[in-house]
Amino acid sequence: MVVDAQVQPCQRYLRYLATAQVDYGWFDSTLLLSHTGKLMKISQIEAIPVRIPLKPERRMVSALGRHDVSQFVLVRLRTDDGYEGVGEATVTARWSGETVWGATAIIQNLLGPVVNGCDPRDIDTISARMDAVAVDNWFAKSAIEMACWDVAGRSDDQPVFELLGGAVRDLTIRNRFSLGAFSPDVARDRATQLVAEGFQTIKVKVGTGDTDDIARVQAVREAIGPDVELTIDANGGWSDESARHCLTELSDCNIAIVEQPLRRGDYTNLSRLRSDLGIKVLADESCFDAVQLRELIQQKCCDAVTLYPGKQGGISNARRMAEFAEGHNIPCTIGSNLEWDVGAAAMMQFVVSTRNVCIETIPGDCLGPSYHEFSIVKEPLTIEGPFTTLPRRPGLGVDVDWDLVEEHRIR
Repeated sequence: MVVDAQVQPCQRYLRYLATAQVDYGWFDSTLLLSHTGKLMKISQIEAIPVRIPLKPERRMVSALGRHDVSQFVLVRLRTDDGYEGVGEATVTARWSGETVWGATAIIQNLLGPVVNGCDPRDIDTISARMDAVAVDNWFAKSAIEMACWDVAGRSDDQPVFELLGGAVRDLTIRNRFSLGAFSPDVARDRATQLVAEGFQTIKVKVGTGDTDDIARVQAVREAIGPDVELTIDANGGWSDESARHCLTELSDCNIAIVEQPLRRGDYTNLSRLRSDLGIKVLADESCFDAVQLRELIQQKCCDAVTLYPGKQGGISNARRMAEFAEGHNIPCTIGSNLEWDVGAAAMMQFVVSTRNVCIETIPGDCLGPSYHEFSIVKEPLTIEGPFTTLPRRPGLGVDVDWDLVEEHRIR
């Protein structure tokens, strides 16, 4: 069996995790196993590629291009005793490098088989097995891991956040709104409408050309007035020269934080930019794993970090990184890849259970389902204006409408 072939490398990786536990405070899934009692086994993992359009008024424009249609992968995980869990790989090739076709293939042919037969509540072993056979592929791994958490919660009749130690904040959170890189007039009108809907933080996409970026941000600041918080996100689309020019021109716009001004991995220039201009930097694309997080902190590249389950390869990894950042006085917030209902539910479980996801002072966004034309779950998360509410239902808290999924399967 494929699983047996991976036992030796997995044992080596597990020994590595044991040595890392002191430094990173890693979650011990054996506590989850001992709490829930009887063992169960993963018997089947199915990867389903799905296509859903965005609402015309919510289509995104950024330094990465246009995003009109989402193509993501849903994972349907079954156990030998009849439980079922669901996960979502929120893949975007221009952002994470993963594609809907690649994620489907690696889940079906590599990651799924290597965890088949494992107890889905043994999260650490499952993550170790996936890491032992493939580097990166964070969103594909996360889809399996969140499906395991979903099963763990359903089998114990508890929301995932309770299995993670309980809620540390209210189940209703306030979001910022990410405004696309539209023309100044469109950006001004949409920002005005968003403030009227109750949004207190507007994030404007930049990195699409210096002149346009400057005009867009200035138009939004003029529209929202001096009291609404304004942030910007370049998605790594600025060169060092462009970043310095644009940020200097926008110095009177009172920008609270600048998200990913330079391309990922450019730690040296990012540190210098932050120091020279005295800006607050939020790292996102440059922070996928624990090593990158450590480099950002050691090289003084950022004031805060964006984490979310998909990008970090799962809820557990995201929590470990949040704990590590907290130990170095770096606050975290939640980002978005325009998740659907399942990915957004996993994000909410992470947010409400993780102390160092400081959405009260650095607002994030869990609004992805509201960007899409329809929901793929029977009882969607409640999203009203800037507020998203997580229900107290078992597991991730959402039940997928599989008939609807089948209608929109990519064939």
